[in-house]
Amino acid sequence: MSKEIIPIESIPQKPNDSNSMDYEVVRNDDVVVHEDVLDLSIKCKSVISSHTVDIPHITSIIQESENYYLKKENEAMQLKLSHLSVSFNYENLSQNNELLQSYTGLPNNEIFMCLYNLLKNAEIHYHFQWKVEGINRQDQLLITLMKLRHNFPHFDLATRFKCSNGTITNIVITWINVLHNVLFLQCMNKIPSRHKNQTCLPNCFKPFFNCRIIIDCTEIYTSVSWQSMNIQRDTYSNYKHRNTWKILLGISPNGVVTFVSNLFPGSTSDKIITLKSGLLDQLVPGDLILADKGFLIRDILPPGVSLNLPPFLDTPQFTPEQVLQTETIAKARIHVERAIQRIKCYSILNFIPSKMLKQAEQIFKVIAALTNLQHPLIQEVQDKM
Repeated sequence: MSKEIIPIESIPQKPNDSNSMDYEVVRNDDVVVHEDVLDLSIKCKSVISSHTVDIPHITSIIQESENYYLKKENEAMQLKLSHLSVSFNYENLSQNNELLQSYTGLPNNEIFMCLYNLLKNAEIHYHFQWKVEGINRQDQLLITLMKLRHNFPHFDLATRFKCSNGTITNIVITWINVLHNVLFLQCMNKIPSRHKNQTCLPNCFKPFFNCRIIIDCTEIYTSVSWQSMNIQRDTYSNYKHRNTWKILLGISPNGVVTFVSNLFPGSTSDKIITLKSGLLDQLVPGDLILADKGFLIRDILPPGVSLNLPPFLDTPQFTPEQVLQTETIAKARIHVERAIQRIKCYSILNFIPSKMLKQAEQIFKVIAALTNLQHPLIQEVQDKM
């Protein structure tokens, strides 16, 4: 078959103006066209400059040029999308222990996986009665830990994990309940015996060989309830000069949090909280409690249980024996304050709004249990020394 020949004059010519791109590098959304495209353009121009044009040949060249343009533009768009759609999830965070610790409070990926393996077979009843299937359970646990640690707004977490605010609410409330059931109710349902404590007794507790628990109270701020003047009055703390909830917390001599009471109104005394918390029911004759001066609880202790408090200053100054006693007790007691400080590092406890009061008790107990997954409290002090 003979080739179709047409006059060169019948082919439309592109005007030669300042915008001509015949020999220039073409840029389209920061995509630089390769020099091969210029070679194709030169080929097309050489064919057109001849007296006759091979239509199938020039068509294939133009098609090849267009395909090359599309391929390069597609590659550039894919590169942009890969930068814009970096997924915020556990799989990415697990590669960086420092980043994972910052977001969750857990020391490293191994501890996170131990916690996940402990929870993955737990029975989960979602708060809103519908399952979350678009986000895997590792990421659901990550979302909950991030909420506890940093108290990110739900819309922030929803944006990070590409879901709705309602999904975040469903996940957080559900997994707080799961963590409470497993970590607190199952693992912290009873304080260790003093004989068990003696197997891992730090040096600072050698003078208190029969110590069972070290206790102290802490408070968290809460919103004022205008619906009930009684609640507003009861939650007002004269010590903090704000409305608070008060909690009794106890640690074993090795620094592990072993007891957390329910929430009490901020005006409740330490003695009443100790009496109603249920702690005294777990003590047996021969046990020793270390506490601060404010715990005037000797008259409510079970028979055979002793209490060690720093001495009161009822003379112009302490005797040398009292100074030594105060120093010895302080070295042991300070660790309960350090344990409380670890708990307070979770931003969700900075302020408890009224809409969170139903979950506030569970939240505090879960956070107390999570701090036990961090590096040993007493060991950190020994390392620094």
